[in-house]
Amino acid sequence: MKDSIRWDRSFDVVVAGSGASGMSAALTAHFEGLEVLIVEKAARIGGSTAVSGGAVWLPLNADAAGAGHPDSYEEVWEYLSHTVGDASPADMKRAFLDAGPAMYDYMVSRGAIKLAARTYSPDYYSDLPGAAMGGRSLDPVEFDGRTLGARFRELRDPLKEFLVLGGMMVNINDVYHLLGASRSLKSFLHGGLLVLRYWTDRLRGYHRGTRLLLGNALAAQLFHSVLKHGLPYWLESPICGIHQDGDGRVLGVAVKRQGAVINIRARKGVVVATGGFPWNETLRSKHYPKPTGPWSMAPRDNEGQGIALALAAGAAMGDAHVSPAFWAPVSLLERKEGGPVRYPHLVWDRAKPGLIAVDASGKRFVNESASYHEFVKAMYGANPASPAIPAYLICDHGFIEKWGLGLALPGGRPRRHLIDAGYLIRGDSLEDLARRLNLDAAVLSETVKRYNDMAQNGEDLDFGKGSTAYNRYLGAPGHLPNPCLGPVVRPPFYAVRVVAGDIGTACGVSTNEHAQALTADGKVIPGLYVVGNDMQSVMGGAYPAPGITLGPGLTFGWIAGRHLARAASHQHQ
Repeated sequence: MKDSIRWDRSFDVVVAGSGASGMSAALTAHFEGLEVLIVEKAARIGGSTAVSGGAVWLPLNADAAGAGHPDSYEEVWEYLSHTVGDASPADMKRAFLDAGPAMYDYMVSRGAIKLAARTYSPDYYSDLPGAAMGGRSLDPVEFDGRTLGARFRELRDPLKEFLVLGGMMVNINDVYHLLGASRSLKSFLHGGLLVLRYWTDRLRGYHRGTRLLLGNALAAQLFHSVLKHGLPYWLESPICGIHQDGDGRVLGVAVKRQGAVINIRARKGVVVATGGFPWNETLRSKHYPKPTGPWSMAPRDNEGQGIALALAAGAAMGDAHVSPAFWAPVSLLERKEGGPVRYPHLVWDRAKPGLIAVDASGKRFVNESASYHEFVKAMYGANPASPAIPAYLICDHGFIEKWGLGLALPGGRPRRHLIDAGYLIRGDSLEDLARRLNLDAAVLSETVKRYNDMAQNGEDLDFGKGSTAYNRYLGAPGHLPNPCLGPVVRPPFYAVRVVAGDIGTACGVSTNEHAQALTADGKVIPGLYVVGNDMQSVMGGAYPAPGITLGPGLTFGWIAGRHLARAASHQHQ
């Protein structure tokens, strides 16, 4: 009850979580005149956003036409009807499509974000009606981490597996230049400038490179805006309780900070944006299909505390989703100390020519160049008949030298340590590789022979690898007749095991179109807002395109911030 709580601090709004959705809500509420506090469980700012690929899916954004892809509401709606359908309520999808472009203009005009629309980036189901070939997905522009000053160390670092030279961020374009540095003067100069900038940063005392890309750049942009506008934020301060009055209205939160529990009055409301539950074993076991395990690429801090507190406050979990998580095949390098290294096979190796995926029978079961989400759905679909978790990505010597395979880097880089650790399996012949993987050698040889025959003709008659614009977008540029098909012929042969990992949860707290948490009977819990991966995904667990977590996360964070401000305005009238 309100009278029994001793309030230590008071703000208009408390936001729990500092990923894109949380910072979007906090900045918006601030821009609308409210006093805001951000509380973050981790020791760094940025949440899942900082370790993500950074793509932001915002149909109908102001830059799409300039990127060569004018869009229309009818086309987007048709595409979502085919890909998401009834897995998400129509009013939620409309709220996203209506507010997304407005959020983008609002945030850009205030300098909070700076994105660039992709001139060519097909939606994941590029063969379905309403799909776009570009414009809808945007990327954060390169950000100079030096702009953050001493606070640069407070930004969560990207995944080490995606850093070069121990701390240099690169994007796909950079990787192509680095791989081609010995063959092209342009690539040599491009790569040389990157390396020079990186070592200059290190010599100046930075713990990693300050040229920020991908999701790290987006988190940095938002964090810079938080700093610029003086929003207070508390690190290592997890939310541990939600206070309500007798009618269920949210009054504030309890936060653990520096060994004490602090009660913070939230005069207008609380926004929960703590990143979902991918590291909560109990919730994973309840909501995920089997088998599952600790295979998520999301930060370990995302253990579902925000969801648990929202449920304790009377909220209900959403339903009707087609997947409880956004999937990605993940390979695991077991280490003697520090736990396994996880590598998500997202967009680099699977679609390239000369790689196949097989199940425990030694047979292919999937279009290897499908989206990472579809790849894992295929793993689960195949698993009951023939175990496909783990599955095996297989390639030959020429492939691994050119493209690499997971943590095994291309270009003759050392990989003995990966073989000794059991991460990379090497066979002098296909029969030898099959023996080491405990596969039927005759079946694997027949699988590879059939695949090689189809690669020669440029058409995958079994699974359609390279048959869509999205597939070909991720293939090898200039490789004909099919940029995704190439033979597996040159010994030695290599494989890695992949499990059914994820990059975050899709099922979460049920909300309305204002991001307000709802009870099981659909009633609003006054003063409680839920966004990001704590919120039931507006995509209903489908994955239509790159950026369908960050786009809605930014948008519903903005919606929550604006709604809090409007509610405050009405209270003053």
